[in-house]
Amino acid sequence: MIKVGLLVRLEAKPGKEQAVIDFLKSGLTLAQDEPATITWYATQLGPSTFGIFDTFPDEAGRTAHLQGPIAAALMANAADLLATDPVIEQIDILAAK
Repeated sequence: MIKVGLLVRLEAKPGKEQAVIDFLKSGLTLAQDEPATITWYATQLGPSTFGIFDTFPDEAGRTAHLQGPIAAALMANAADLLATDPVIEQIDILAAK
């Protein structure tokens, strides 16, 4: 059962939009290797605004994800790709299909 998630908002630096898209797409294989990551979506919300939405069965799964390779890669590349720090919100899932 899905109980918790993350909602992440990313704002690309001017001219770095395609690099952010490529970075997000590369995250899929990492997410697939995380057994506690139930769903993982990379989204584009506007010309330079992107997001990640992922879900987990429990707090332990979310914590493992936040301490895993995707989060590490995001933080390692943030200064080069992003205009602002990522906005990472921990959310509770109230209902899911």
